[in-house]
Amino acid sequence: MNRRVFDLIMSLGGLVLVLVLIVAGSLLTWGANFTSDEVHSQLAEQQIYFPPATAFAHAKAGTEITPSMIPSVSKYAGQELLTGQQAEAYANDFIAVHLSEMPYGGVYSKLSTASRADPSNKKLAALVDTSFKGTTLRGLLLEAYAFSIFGEIAGYAAIASFALAAIMLILTLLGFWHLNKIPKSKVIQV
Repeated sequence: MNRRVFDLIMSLGGLVLVLVLIVAGSLLTWGANFTSDEVHSQLAEQQIYFPPATAFAHAKAGTEITPSMIPSVSKYAGQELLTGQQAEAYANDFIAVHLSEMPYGGVYSKLSTASRADPSNKKLAALVDTSFKGTTLRGLLLEAYAFSIFGEIAGYAAIASFALAAIMLILTLLGFWHLNKIPKSKVIQV
């Protein structure tokens, strides 16, 4: 095979790969931005706020603010819940703590089973409702957190894609440069 033909094929293949990486990076950037914007706007609509900083001054087990909440929840004190990281902290370190303090650990299925066994117990029925709402909100917040992580991963993948496209572009240009340096008669053994 003629060396110039080989270099041309490889350089054109490199050019195609550069274009594929640029398209992939663009789509990943769009996905990262869409996910970030969607998580923010969906959480903003809920208008959930973390307890104010003053509430953390008197943390006590069995109250709204427990000592276990201070390391993770207090750093967002008074803020509106707008990010995936905030959603995770609120779900796992605020709602889950309150659910765990309920009878049966706040597990909806256990409370519901107990309530069905004693249908006249209004207090237990109210706890079932509270557990259902808390568990549902916790699940929705953790879903927002998961999607925010998908967005972050897409953002990092976009950066990697653009970096690889830049490296491949340099290599492709070097391939075209090398193509012009090879004598037309040079043959390679395949």
